Amino acid sequence: MSRKIFNTLFISIFSAMLGLGVIAPLLPVYARGLGATGLWLGIIFSGFSFSRAVFMPIIGRISDRSGRKKFICSGLLLYSFVSLLYPLAEGIYPLIIIRLIHGFASSLVIPIAMAYVGEAADEGKEGVSMGTFSMALFLGMGAGPFLGGFLNDTFGINSAFYAMAVLTVIAFLISFIFLPDVKYAANKKHAKKAVPFKNIISNNIIKGMLIFRAVIAMGRGGIMAFLPLIASGVNISPSGIGVIISSNIFITAFLQRPFGALADRYNKFHLILIGSSIVALSLILVSFSHNFWELFFISALMGIGAALAIPSAQAITVKVGNTLGMGVSMGMFNMAMSVGMIIAPLISGVVMDKLGIKSVFYVSGIIIFCGVLVFYYYFKKEQTKSLFVV
Repeated sequence: MSRKIFNTLFISIFSAMLGLGVIAPLLPVYARGLGATGLWLGIIFSGFSFSRAVFMPIIGRISDRSGRKKFICSGLLLYSFVSLLYPLAEGIYPLIIIRLIHGFASSLVIPIAMAYVGEAADEGKEGVSMGTFSMALFLGMGAGPFLGGFLNDTFGINSAFYAMAVLTVIAFLISFIFLPDVKYAANKKHAKKAVPFKNIISNNIIKGMLIFRAVIAMGRGGIMAFLPLIASGVNISPSGIGVIISSNIFITAFLQRPFGALADRYNKFHLILIGSSIVALSLILVSFSHNFWELFFISALMGIGAALAIPSAQAITVKVGNTLGMGVSMGMFNMAMSVGMIIAPLISGVVMDKLGIKSVFYVSGIIIFCGVLVFYYYFKKEQTKSLFVV
């Protein structure tokens, strides 16, 4: 892979995700200040993921035919514009509209950048290429909240939105100036004869990957939304909760490259099964935690499991994308993540109301185990049919 392409995308996406992470811990406070109840908070947060889920496969499909750079640059530019709209919101409804637009902008950037990297990855090195690139996503998500908290405490909440605008403008300029709009042979092939959506959906590997990505996202969504309730129940301070959640993200980030290299050497299918099972077990163990260190190590274990599974899943998606279309494959992979992030708070909220907070983590772990079984079924079915090798 061209180092120029990779470095440009890495820096651009890190800047964009850092900007997005800056406002993540502050948005609930901001929305509350506009009069949002618990239900409206859920809608505001879900609006971003809903918009992503709707548009990512569509944008990915179009990018397979017409190239990637213009989508990435347009999305980053829209990011910066949307960032400036947040301080102007005067009520809940405008904020929801802003979140929907923000989600659409994200659909132009993240899956398209992943498709760019996947298509440029050298054969046999898909795991390490995607794993290294994913570091930009996780490092930005992990570092953003720290920067957002500092800006909020020092300059006020609006400074976080302005920081997001500046960071995404920087990402736009880097991509616009340095990112070549290379036309790959695979793109030309798909432009002539695109694979119908029904054929893509019927592919067993795609089915398995969608189930995997959705249930892993549900696990992460449960941690972000409900682990603070468990932690506060055992007298862990807000700063301690932040350390626990951030450790999960940073461990996942720093292990992406080495576990990506592992995926290139060993059976990706087995690594996904092992990693997903570790995540499921970790979620169940959360219910048995009693103090900071127990929750810290459980969260770290969950980060290790996710880091083991995700690069292998991305590498398999790259292999499938070379046949079905890289943009649409990455778009659907990320769509499944958004669906999981939408569903997780809804299911977890109902479970908490009916059965209590600890049951949220039991149910989340069981859902992931069930998802792993469905994933196993589809992959075995495809291997039997076509001798697909991972």
